[in-house]
Amino acid sequence: MLDAASGPLHPRARETLLAALEAGWADPVRLYAEGRQARALLDRSREVIADGLGVRPGEVSLLPSGATALARGIDGVLHAARRRGAGTVASAVEHSAVLVAGRARALTSTAGASPLAEVPVDAVGRVDLDAWGRAVERPGMVVAALQSANGEVGTRQPLGAARELCRLHGIPLVVDAMASLGRDEAPADFDVLVGDGRSWGGPPLGVLVVREGVRWHWSGAIADVEQGRHDVTPWVPLALAAAEAWQQTLATRAQDAVDARALVARVRAAAALVPDTEVVGDADDRLPHVVTFSSLYVDGEAVVDAFDRAGFAVASGSACTSSTLEPSHVLAAMGVLTHGNVRLVLPLEAVRPGRADDVTAFVEALAPTVRAVRSRAGVTGL
Repeated sequence: MLDAASGPLHPRARETLLAALEAGWADPVRLYAEGRQARALLDRSREVIADGLGVRPGEVSLLPSGATALARGIDGVLHAARRRGAGTVASAVEHSAVLVAGRARALTSTAGASPLAEVPVDAVGRVDLDAWGRAVERPGMVVAALQSANGEVGTRQPLGAARELCRLHGIPLVVDAMASLGRDEAPADFDVLVGDGRSWGGPPLGVLVVREGVRWHWSGAIADVEQGRHDVTPWVPLALAAAEAWQQTLATRAQDAVDARALVARVRAAAALVPDTEVVGDADDRLPHVVTFSSLYVDGEAVVDAFDRAGFAVASGSACTSSTLEPSHVLAAMGVLTHGNVRLVLPLEAVRPGRADDVTAFVEALAPTVRAVRSRAGVTGL
């Protein structure tokens, strides 16, 4: 398992989930004993996650998915600032939940300026801060979105500098940390923060943090659920499982990151030795568990299938539209090779105790597998 972007569960989270089916099944808004117990368990789960993020429990809302939380986070800022404008600033490598929605708003906009300013990135995927500064000062811009680190190539973003530029113009910064929470230091430079329980070995559960003092109001609010940020109370067993996985992962995060970084370095080195293969993303300032490389003369579907038949679960295409193998908008924005790309997201050691052996086997199979795919496509001599 070398594609752990969406699971599996941490063993302790799995145990907690099963136990919670008995203890936390009730609706936490009910006043009978089981409902009050469910409410206490939900509140405790929120406190655990908030403590790990260094925020207050009242700033944390639990939503059905990370993508939902990301879209909701931006929507809330836009709606609260609608009298001042409707513009969004985002890097060109942001999640599709940001870019697709922003482009759709641009098509229906009657304003003079586009409601989406896509800021370019450099060849490793890091946002151009000069261009970012020009974008946030444009009239009508009211929200900015930036990943803590890109989930496809691993490159970290300069959140501190980006947020300071936003602050100068009174624009809240929404930070997408879906790829990094539990695997890297939790971001501190944000006004709104988004995560997903799957990144730290938990179940699919979106986390939305809105700092006190940030003007935020969901355009579709119809009930006072999750601080007015959703209309359905979270399922308590999922919240408990996410909180347990969070505690377990946080306790071992630093050492896990050191070990994962060394394993990724082995993959990067092995891929770099394959002819006409490009390893992408920053080699040093990156997430510890993500690596992507692209090879000429092969397509993503063929190489993923070849690795699958060799016993390796890897990914290709865009990380935020994983249901297809369309060329990655992230790699296109970086100006690097977009086809024949392979992405590894290493699981936590606790989830996959044999991950070091998996990486060793993958490194040995990497060059022969790419060579075989090229040979079947009629490419020889490499």
